[in-house]
Amino acid sequence: MIDIDPSHFGARASGELWRVDIILTEGFVLVELSGVVEVLRMANRINPTTLFDWTYRSAKGGYVSCRAGLGTLCEPLTDRPTADYVFVIGNTDSDHPELSLGTTISAYSYRKAKVILLSEAASRYISEHPDGSGDHTTHWENRAVLQERGDPGGEGTYALAVDDGRVVTCAGMGATVDLTLGLVGNHMSAAGVMTVADILLHEKIRDFKTLQPFGGKRLSMTGDKELDQCIELMQSHMEDPMPIAELVTRVGISSRSLERRFHSKLNTTPNTYYRELRLNWANNLLLNTTLSVREVGMACGFPNGFSSLYRSFFGITPTAIRKTKKVSGQRI
Repeated sequence: MIDIDPSHFGARASGELWRVDIILTEGFVLVELSGVVEVLRMANRINPTTLFDWTYRSAKGGYVSCRAGLGTLCEPLTDRPTADYVFVIGNTDSDHPELSLGTTISAYSYRKAKVILLSEAASRYISEHPDGSGDHTTHWENRAVLQERGDPGGEGTYALAVDDGRVVTCAGMGATVDLTLGLVGNHMSAAGVMTVADILLHEKIRDFKTLQPFGGKRLSMTGDKELDQCIELMQSHMEDPMPIAELVTRVGISSRSLERRFHSKLNTTPNTYYRELRLNWANNLLLNTTLSVREVGMACGFPNGFSSLYRSFFGITPTAIRKTKKVSGQRI
Protein backbone atom coordinates (compact mmCIF):
# COMPACT_ATOMS: atom_id res chain seq x y z
CA MET A 1 0.00 0.00 0.00
CA ILE A 2 1.08 3.60 -0.43
CA ASP A 3 2.62 4.43 2.91
CA ILE A 4 1.26 7.87 3.71
CA ASP A 5 0.82 9.35 7.16
CA PRO A 6 -2.80 10.62 7.30
CA SER A 7 -1.50 13.81 8.92
CA HIS A 8 0.18 14.50 5.57
CA PHE A 9 -3.13 16.02 4.48
CA GLY A 10 -4.09 17.68 7.77
CA ALA A 11 -7.43 17.29 9.53
CA ARG A 12 -10.25 16.09 7.30
CA ALA A 13 -13.94 16.06 8.07
CA SER A 14 -15.71 12.72 8.00
CA GLY A 15 -17.11 12.02 4.55
CA GLU A 16 -14.95 14.66 2.83
CA LEU A 17 -13.88 13.89 -0.71
CA TRP A 18 -10.31 13.03 -1.57
CA ARG A 19 -9.47 14.92 -4.73
CA VAL A 20 -7.55 13.28 -7.56
CA ASP A 21 -6.13 14.99 -10.66
CA ILE A 22 -5.39 12.76 -13.65
CA ILE A 23 -3.02 14.40 -16.13
CA LEU A 24 -3.31 12.94 -19.63
CA THR A 25 -0.99 13.24 -22.60
CA GLU A 26 -2.22 12.96 -26.20
CA GLY A 27 -2.11 9.26 -27.12
CA PHE A 28 -2.34 8.24 -23.45
CA VAL A 29 -2.36 4.58 -22.39
CA LEU A 30 -6.01 3.62 -21.94
CA VAL A 31 -5.35 0.63 -19.68
CA GLU A 32 -3.56 2.93 -17.23
CA LEU A 33 -6.40 5.44 -17.16
CA SER A 34 -8.84 2.58 -16.59
CA GLY A 35 -6.61 1.18 -13.84
CA VAL A 36 -6.94 4.44 -11.94
CA VAL A 37 -10.53 5.43 -12.61
CA GLU A 38 -12.19 2.03 -12.30
CA VAL A 39 -10.59 1.35 -8.91
CA LEU A 40 -11.66 4.77 -7.61
CA ARG A 41 -15.14 4.27 -9.05
CA MET A 42 -15.51 0.85 -7.41
CA ALA A 43 -14.31 2.25 -4.09
CA ASN A 44 -17.06 4.88 -4.33
CA ARG A 45 -19.55 2.20 -5.31
CA ILE A 46 -19.11 0.03 -2.20
CA ASN A 47 -18.81 2.93 0.25
CA PRO A 48 -21.91 4.61 1.73
CA THR A 49 -20.46 8.03 0.90
CA THR A 50 -18.36 9.05 -2.08
CA LEU A 51 -14.67 8.87 -1.18
CA PHE A 52 -12.99 10.10 -4.36
CA ASP A 53 -13.59 12.76 -6.96
CA TRP A 54 -11.35 13.11 -9.99
CA THR A 55 -10.61 15.72 -12.64
CA TYR A 56 -9.00 15.06 -16.01
CA ARG A 57 -6.29 17.58 -16.90
CA SER A 58 -3.86 18.13 -19.74
CA ALA A 59 -1.23 20.71 -20.67
CA LYS A 60 -3.68 22.96 -22.52
CA GLY A 61 -7.04 21.43 -21.69
CA GLY A 62 -9.59 20.36 -24.28
CA TYR A 63 -10.15 16.97 -25.85
CA VAL A 64 -7.37 14.42 -25.42
CA SER A 65 -7.52 11.01 -27.07
CA CYS A 66 -5.74 7.71 -26.61
CA ARG A 67 -4.37 5.52 -29.37
CA ALA A 68 -7.39 3.25 -29.11
CA GLY A 69 -9.51 6.12 -30.45
CA LEU A 70 -11.26 7.03 -27.22
CA GLY A 71 -10.78 10.27 -25.36
CA THR A 72 -12.11 12.77 -22.88
CA LEU A 73 -12.34 16.49 -22.26
CA CYS A 74 -9.71 17.84 -19.90
CA GLU A 75 -9.29 20.92 -17.78
CA PRO A 76 -6.00 22.79 -18.25
CA LEU A 77 -3.21 22.46 -15.71
CA THR A 78 -3.34 24.95 -12.87
CA ASP A 79 -0.58 26.74 -11.01
CA ARG A 80 -2.42 26.26 -7.72
CA PRO A 81 -3.62 22.64 -7.63
CA THR A 82 -5.92 21.51 -4.82
CA ALA A 83 -5.76 17.75 -5.38
CA ASP A 84 -4.60 15.27 -2.74
CA TYR A 85 -3.27 12.89 -5.39
CA VAL A 86 -2.14 13.40 -8.97
CA PHE A 87 -1.58 10.67 -11.54
CA VAL A 88 0.43 11.46 -14.67
CA ILE A 89 -0.36 9.09 -17.55
CA GLY A 90 1.92 9.20 -20.55
CA ASN A 91 1.72 7.72 -24.03
CA THR A 92 4.25 5.43 -25.69
CA ASP A 93 6.80 8.22 -26.11
CA SER A 94 8.75 9.23 -23.01
CA ASP A 95 10.29 12.07 -25.06
CA HIS A 96 6.89 13.72 -25.59
CA PRO A 97 7.27 17.38 -24.53
CA GLU A 98 4.10 17.30 -22.42
CA LEU A 99 5.79 14.80 -20.10
CA SER A 100 8.41 17.33 -19.02
CA LEU A 101 6.51 18.33 -15.90
CA GLY A 102 9.10 19.51 -13.41
CA THR A 103 7.25 22.73 -12.58
CA THR A 104 3.90 20.98 -12.39
CA ILE A 105 5.26 18.26 -10.10
CA SER A 106 6.76 20.92 -7.85
CA ALA A 107 3.43 22.77 -7.67
CA TYR A 108 1.63 19.62 -6.52
CA SER A 109 4.41 18.61 -4.12
CA TYR A 110 4.48 22.08 -2.59
CA ARG A 111 0.80 21.71 -1.74
CA LYS A 112 1.44 18.24 -0.26
CA ALA A 113 -0.23 16.24 -2.99
CA LYS A 114 1.08 12.74 -3.63
CA VAL A 115 2.52 12.65 -7.16
CA ILE A 116 2.26 9.32 -9.01
CA LEU A 117 4.05 8.91 -12.35
CA LEU A 118 3.15 5.97 -14.58
CA SER A 119 5.38 4.27 -17.12
CA GLU A 120 6.59 6.85 -19.68
CA ALA A 121 5.87 9.69 -17.25
CA ALA A 122 8.09 7.91 -14.72
CA SER A 123 10.76 7.33 -17.35
CA ARG A 124 10.83 11.02 -18.28
CA TYR A 125 11.10 12.04 -14.63
CA ILE A 126 13.94 9.57 -14.06
CA SER A 127 15.81 10.89 -17.11
CA GLU A 128 15.45 14.49 -15.94
CA HIS A 129 16.57 13.71 -12.37
CA PRO A 130 19.79 11.72 -12.89
CA ASP A 131 21.17 12.70 -9.49
CA GLY A 132 18.72 10.40 -7.71
CA SER A 133 19.77 7.40 -5.64
CA GLY A 134 18.27 4.84 -7.99
CA ASP A 135 15.12 4.65 -5.89
CA HIS A 136 12.79 4.64 -8.88
CA THR A 137 11.19 2.35 -11.41
CA THR A 138 9.50 2.40 -14.80
CA HIS A 139 8.20 -0.19 -17.22
CA TRP A 140 10.97 -2.63 -18.17
CA GLU A 141 10.71 -1.57 -21.83
CA ASN A 142 11.41 2.05 -20.85
CA ARG A 143 14.26 0.95 -18.60
CA ALA A 144 15.84 -0.84 -21.57
CA VAL A 145 15.61 2.36 -23.65
CA LEU A 146 17.28 4.39 -20.89
CA GLN A 147 20.07 1.85 -20.64
CA GLU A 148 20.59 1.72 -24.39
CA ARG A 149 20.97 5.49 -24.43
CA GLY A 150 23.48 5.38 -21.62
CA ASP A 151 21.12 7.59 -19.64
CA PRO A 152 22.22 8.02 -16.00
CA GLY A 153 18.68 7.10 -15.02
CA GLY A 154 19.05 3.68 -16.60
CA GLU A 155 19.96 2.16 -13.26
CA GLY A 156 17.12 1.47 -10.90
CA THR A 157 14.82 -1.31 -9.80
CA TYR A 158 12.41 -3.55 -11.66
CA ALA A 159 9.81 -3.26 -8.90
CA LEU A 160 6.24 -2.46 -9.82
CA ALA A 161 6.42 0.85 -7.95
CA VAL A 162 8.82 2.89 -5.81
CA ASP A 163 8.06 5.78 -3.47
CA ASP A 164 11.15 7.95 -3.04
CA GLY A 165 9.41 10.34 -0.68
CA ARG A 166 8.85 12.98 -3.36
CA VAL A 167 7.05 11.01 -6.05
CA VAL A 168 5.87 7.48 -6.71
CA THR A 169 7.24 6.02 -9.93
CA CYS A 170 5.34 3.04 -11.30
CA ALA A 171 5.72 0.56 -14.14
CA GLY A 172 2.16 1.39 -15.20
CA MET A 173 0.09 -0.95 -17.38
CA GLY A 174 -1.54 -3.66 -15.21
CA ALA A 175 0.42 -2.55 -12.15
CA THR A 176 -1.71 0.61 -12.14
CA VAL A 177 -4.57 -1.36 -10.59
CA ASP A 178 -2.35 -2.64 -7.77
CA LEU A 179 -1.01 0.83 -7.09
CA THR A 180 -4.46 2.45 -7.05
CA LEU A 181 -5.76 -0.27 -4.74
CA GLY A 182 -2.90 0.72 -2.45
CA LEU A 183 -4.02 4.34 -2.59
CA VAL A 184 -7.60 3.35 -1.81
CA GLY A 185 -6.27 1.39 1.17
CA ASN A 186 -5.31 4.67 2.83
CA HIS A 187 -8.98 5.60 3.11
CA MET A 188 -10.93 2.38 3.64
CA SER A 189 -10.48 -0.92 5.46
CA ALA A 190 -8.39 -3.80 4.18
CA ALA A 191 -11.58 -5.79 3.70
CA GLY A 192 -13.01 -2.95 1.63
CA VAL A 193 -9.93 -2.91 -0.60
CA MET A 194 -10.19 -6.67 -1.08
CA THR A 195 -13.85 -6.27 -2.03
CA VAL A 196 -12.91 -3.74 -4.72
CA ALA A 197 -10.28 -6.18 -6.01
CA ASP A 198 -12.84 -8.99 -6.04
CA ILE A 199 -15.34 -6.93 -8.04
CA LEU A 200 -12.62 -6.22 -10.60
CA LEU A 201 -11.68 -9.93 -10.63
CA HIS A 202 -8.20 -8.83 -9.58
CA GLU A 203 -7.25 -12.01 -7.76
CA LYS A 204 -3.92 -10.99 -6.25
CA ILE A 205 -2.98 -7.53 -5.00
CA ARG A 206 0.72 -7.08 -5.64
CA ASP A 207 2.81 -4.86 -3.40
CA PHE A 208 5.36 -2.28 -4.55
CA LYS A 209 8.30 -4.68 -4.23
CA THR A 210 6.83 -7.27 -6.58
CA LEU A 211 9.14 -7.59 -9.56
CA GLN A 212 8.11 -7.09 -13.16
CA PRO A 213 8.68 -9.90 -15.70
CA PHE A 214 12.38 -10.38 -16.49
CA GLY A 215 13.07 -9.78 -12.81
CA GLY A 216 11.08 -12.59 -11.19
CA LYS A 217 7.60 -12.53 -9.73
CA ARG A 218 6.07 -12.69 -6.27
CA LEU A 219 2.32 -12.75 -6.74
CA SER A 220 0.49 -12.58 -3.44
CA MET A 221 -2.32 -10.79 -1.69
CA THR A 222 -0.12 -10.01 1.32
CA GLY A 223 3.28 -11.61 0.69
CA ASP A 224 2.56 -14.14 3.47
CA LYS A 225 1.64 -17.61 2.24
CA GLU A 226 -0.29 -18.75 5.33
CA LEU A 227 -2.09 -15.41 5.66
CA ASP A 228 -3.09 -15.56 1.98
CA GLN A 229 -4.45 -19.09 2.51
CA CYS A 230 -6.47 -17.90 5.48
CA ILE A 231 -7.96 -14.99 3.51
CA GLU A 232 -8.83 -17.32 0.63
CA LEU A 233 -10.68 -19.59 3.07
CA MET A 234 -12.57 -16.59 4.45
CA GLN A 235 -13.54 -15.50 0.94
CA SER A 236 -14.85 -18.97 0.10
CA HIS A 237 -16.87 -19.23 3.32
CA MET A 238 -18.98 -16.06 3.38
CA GLU A 239 -22.43 -17.58 3.90
CA ASP A 240 -21.31 -20.06 6.54
CA PRO A 241 -18.29 -18.41 8.25
CA MET A 242 -15.59 -20.70 9.55
CA PRO A 243 -14.53 -20.34 13.20
CA ILE A 244 -11.03 -18.89 13.52
CA ALA A 245 -9.95 -22.08 15.31
CA GLU A 246 -10.90 -24.10 12.24
CA LEU A 247 -9.15 -21.64 9.93
CA VAL A 248 -5.82 -21.95 11.75
CA THR A 249 -6.14 -25.73 11.81
CA ARG A 250 -6.71 -25.79 8.05
CA VAL A 251 -3.76 -23.45 7.43
CA GLY A 252 -1.49 -25.16 9.93
CA ILE A 253 -0.50 -22.28 12.19
CA SER A 254 -1.43 -21.19 15.72
CA SER A 255 -4.13 -18.66 16.58
CA ARG A 256 -1.46 -16.41 18.11
CA SER A 257 0.61 -16.54 14.92
CA LEU A 258 -2.43 -15.64 12.81
CA GLU A 259 -3.23 -12.70 15.09
CA ARG A 260 0.34 -11.39 14.69
CA ARG A 261 0.25 -11.76 10.92
CA PHE A 262 -3.07 -9.94 10.55
CA HIS A 263 -1.82 -7.12 12.76
CA SER A 264 1.52 -6.86 10.95
CA LYS A 265 0.22 -7.01 7.36
CA LEU A 266 -3.30 -5.59 7.60
CA ASN A 267 -3.38 -3.72 10.92
CA THR A 268 -6.48 -5.58 12.09
CA THR A 269 -7.56 -8.82 13.76
CA PRO A 270 -8.76 -11.99 12.00
CA ASN A 271 -12.28 -11.65 13.42
CA THR A 272 -12.56 -7.97 12.47
CA TYR A 273 -11.24 -8.59 8.96
CA TYR A 274 -13.61 -11.52 8.41
CA ARG A 275 -16.60 -9.52 9.64
CA GLU A 276 -15.71 -6.48 7.50
CA LEU A 277 -15.12 -8.68 4.47
CA ARG A 278 -18.64 -10.09 4.81
CA LEU A 279 -20.16 -6.67 5.48
CA ASN A 280 -18.55 -5.26 2.33
CA TRP A 281 -19.85 -8.21 0.36
CA ALA A 282 -23.29 -7.57 1.84
CA ASN A 283 -23.04 -3.95 0.72
CA ASN A 284 -22.31 -5.09 -2.80
CA LEU A 285 -25.38 -7.37 -2.79
CA LEU A 286 -27.58 -4.59 -1.42
CA LEU A 287 -26.59 -2.23 -4.20
CA ASN A 288 -26.54 -4.65 -7.09
CA THR A 289 -29.22 -7.29 -6.46
CA THR A 290 -32.92 -7.41 -5.59
CA LEU A 291 -32.36 -9.70 -2.59
CA SER A 292 -34.20 -8.59 0.54
CA VAL A 293 -32.19 -7.19 3.42
CA ARG A 294 -32.73 -10.41 5.35
CA GLU A 295 -31.62 -12.53 2.37
CA VAL A 296 -28.48 -10.42 2.01
CA GLY A 297 -27.70 -10.90 5.69
CA MET A 298 -28.15 -14.66 5.39
CA ALA A 299 -25.99 -14.82 2.25
CA CYS A 300 -23.15 -13.11 4.11
CA GLY A 301 -23.26 -15.14 7.30
CA PHE A 302 -25.39 -12.81 9.42
CA PRO A 303 -28.56 -14.79 10.28
CA ASN A 304 -29.32 -12.39 13.14
CA GLY A 305 -28.64 -8.72 13.84
CA PHE A 306 -27.47 -7.90 10.30
CA SER A 307 -29.03 -4.43 10.11
CA SER A 308 -27.49 -3.37 13.43
CA LEU A 309 -24.05 -4.63 12.45
CA TYR A 310 -24.29 -2.96 9.06
CA ARG A 311 -25.29 0.35 10.64
CA SER A 312 -22.50 0.20 13.24
CA PHE A 313 -19.95 -0.28 10.45
CA PHE A 314 -21.29 1.97 7.67
CA GLY A 315 -23.23 4.48 9.76
CA ILE A 316 -26.45 3.91 7.84
CA THR A 317 -29.04 1.12 7.70
CA PRO A 318 -29.16 -1.33 4.76
CA THR A 319 -32.62 -0.09 3.79
CA ALA A 320 -31.54 3.55 3.87
CA ILE A 321 -28.39 3.04 1.79
CA ARG A 322 -30.36 1.17 -0.86
CA LYS A 323 -32.90 4.01 -1.07
CA THR A 324 -30.23 6.73 -1.01
CA LYS A 325 -28.23 5.23 -3.88
CA LYS A 326 -31.37 4.79 -5.99
CA VAL A 327 -32.58 8.34 -5.36
CA SER A 328 -29.18 9.90 -6.10
CA GLY A 329 -28.90 7.94 -9.32
CA GLN A 330 -25.30 7.07 -8.44
CA ARG A 331 -23.57 4.90 -10.97
CA ILE A 332 -22.87 1.50 -9.42
